[in-house]
Amino acid sequence: TKTILKCYVQVTGMTCASCVANIERNLSREDGIHSILVALMAGKAEVRYNPAVIHPAAIAELIRELGFGATVMENYGEGDGILELVVRGMTCASCVHKIESTLMKTNGVLYCSVALATNKAHIKYDPEIIGPRDVIQTIQDLGFTTSLVKKDRSASHLDHKQEIRQWKRSFIVSLVFCIPVMGLMIYMMVMDSQMSDAHAHHNMSNEEMEALHSSMVLEYQLLPGLSVMNLLSFLLCVPVQIFGGWHFYIQAYKALKHRTANMDVLIVLATSIAFVYSFVILLVAMAEKAKVNPVTFFDTPPMLFVFISLGRWLEHVAKGKTSEALARLISLQATEATIVTLGPGNVLLSEEQVDVELVQRGDIVKVIPGGKFPVDGHVIEGHSMVDESLITGEAMPVTKKPGNTVIAGSINQNGSLLISATHVGADTTLSQIVKLVEEAQTSKAPIQQFADKLSGYFVPCIVAVSVVTLFAWIIIGFVDFEIVEKYFLGYNKSISAAEVIIRFAFQASITVLCIACPCSLGLA
Repeated sequence: TKTILKCYVQVTGMTCASCVANIERNLSREDGIHSILVALMAGKAEVRYNPAVIHPAAIAELIRELGFGATVMENYGEGDGILELVVRGMTCASCVHKIESTLMKTNGVLYCSVALATNKAHIKYDPEIIGPRDVIQTIQDLGFTTSLVKKDRSASHLDHKQEIRQWKRSFIVSLVFCIPVMGLMIYMMVMDSQMSDAHAHHNMSNEEMEALHSSMVLEYQLLPGLSVMNLLSFLLCVPVQIFGGWHFYIQAYKALKHRTANMDVLIVLATSIAFVYSFVILLVAMAEKAKVNPVTFFDTPPMLFVFISLGRWLEHVAKGKTSEALARLISLQATEATIVTLGPGNVLLSEEQVDVELVQRGDIVKVIPGGKFPVDGHVIEGHSMVDESLITGEAMPVTKKPGNTVIAGSINQNGSLLISATHVGADTTLSQIVKLVEEAQTSKAPIQQFADKLSGYFVPCIVAVSVVTLFAWIIIGFVDFEIVEKYFLGYNKSISAAEVIIRFAFQASITVLCIACPCSLGLA
């Protein structure tokens, strides 16, 4: 018995199906070559040969003589295990960074790339050290939900509908409550300027008097220290903080639990501090029975949540667009195949419907008129016209007769064909195209990797800067109170200098947090 070995050759320079036919035809005539199969999209040839007669380097040389580039692929297809996972619950670049850095630290993981846009993780691992279950467990411990990529051809992992709905809802809730808060704020500003004008002129028209009264209504204290304005702002702010900020709080909690900081942590920090600070100031004012209403920041959280949830919503809509194109490609694939058993003289003995994943190389597949080709293959019997426009863009149907190649996903038109499967599963032309598009989405541009790395350091820095701001202003204030007076307009003269300084310092540091919070890096 002669032994038959298999080798893979990487072939470059092939442009179309006739190149493939040329290589296959010429090589199969050579001594010692048992069979050869060339995949155009993958650019690789699989050769079965008799090692007593010929060796892989000579096979590559034969392909080179035909005018193509050829290199033997060493240890191809053995060794590393490859794992594709769907990861849910990632919101921004630092989540990606967190998963990648944790996995790379794990013993046995050789390579890992996580794509935010497709919600996919691509992991290479050493099967002798670690298994898919351990990897999945590691990611779940970080607070994300993950599952194996089921070869569902509906491309549901590319579907951002759920996230789009969630952020849209979050945006609308924040917006509904934000508009009145904004209205109140603007109204108060206008009234303040009118009042100062009126004080300057001493003589007021009736309209101005009325305007003054209405602004007085907002400033009117229901309880000592609690104005209508502040009460309304507080009541409008609470639902936003709870419903608008719900997703942010969950994500921020998960991030902090693992001692990492991401955008969500910043957002939650800024809004919570603004909210809590305002709330505390109100309580203090009520306790002191203050005559003058304190300055609160209840307008900050609703505004921030509106902008960020709008940003996230748009981001998911945009991601959904990219993914839609992919989903359309995937939907071209046939889901089932009719496998037939042939007797002597090509007599049909039996046929059965199977899932496309179960078709093996060398199976005889029957394709009826109007049916899709489930796999790439050669025609054995039958004549037909085939619409291959999905791959070639050629609108005219192409004639197929025995010996011609057919492409998975193309549509058989008028005759019934029997084909012998040559490329199945992930090797079909269509799967290769889908894979290329997905890889383009999953592999990151160098600049993006850089941004991911930066975002890991960004959050702690911002918090540090904001703390520095706080203390800097407190020190400046106690050293030279005039500077604070110059910048802190409209504070009331009735409160002590120390309180003015501390309030101003807080205002400055919260402002730093709030501005850095929508994190241009993360959004970009």
